Amino acid sequence: MNLLRVAAGLVAMMLGALSLLPATADTEVAEAAECVILLHGLARTSASMEEMQEALTDEGYFVVNDSYPSREYPIEELAPMAIVPALEKCEQAGSGDRISFVTHSLGGILVRYYMAHNELDAMGRVIMLGPPNQGSSAADSMRNIPGFDLLNGPAGGQLGKGEDSVPLSLGVPEFEFAVIAGDRTIDPVTSLMLPNPDDGKVSVADTRLEGMADFALVTVSHAYIMKDEEVIELVKQFLDDGRFEPAS
Repeated sequence: MNLLRVAAGLVAMMLGALSLLPATADTEVAEAAECVILLHGLARTSASMEEMQEALTDEGYFVVNDSYPSREYPIEELAPMAIVPALEKCEQAGSGDRISFVTHSLGGILVRYYMAHNELDAMGRVIMLGPPNQGSSAADSMRNIPGFDLLNGPAGGQLGKGEDSVPLSLGVPEFEFAVIAGDRTIDPVTSLMLPNPDDGKVSVADTRLEGMADFALVTVSHAYIMKDEEVIELVKQFLDDGRFEPAS
């Protein structure tokens, strides 16, 4: 019995000593995941970004994917309306140290507008999918067609190349960003209003923007670029490395 008591005492002493040692990598609390905010395009909802959300969540990111009323307000109101609540969710989740964005179409212009008027110390990287960075001539051609405002709202009329173009009023972004453009169209009527190549809504040339860290061209239409597997892989690469890996 004495031997058993001695052994038990030794075990207790060893456990006590171990508890005083610095925590190892296995016992440390994991750092909060980087936050990625997804912003859908005009006349779409967060459902259009669900494949992207799932893929990035699987990569370990904390992802915010919320709808915003893209057809009800001008860009000046939509930008803070879509972005501020998303930033708050990142902070509440403990993932506000670094915040990146993946945007589709209008979503990219919202980020550009917001960052032109606000500072974000935690700003990470931005990937824009099919953004009308130079405006879209299709928006100019179609805005006088009956029903355009009903379908596209005030923001739709601000995405052209005219005097009220918001994209053309914005300067070169000061954040790190890349652009992915599509060159396949499933909208032949709208494509007639655009310089070739185009994705059915925006010409490839008009997606480009001075200061890009990288650019990729994919054979995908505007409507489905955010769901494409190759595009999702490119997004993951840029979020990780700040560049697209060269094609093998």
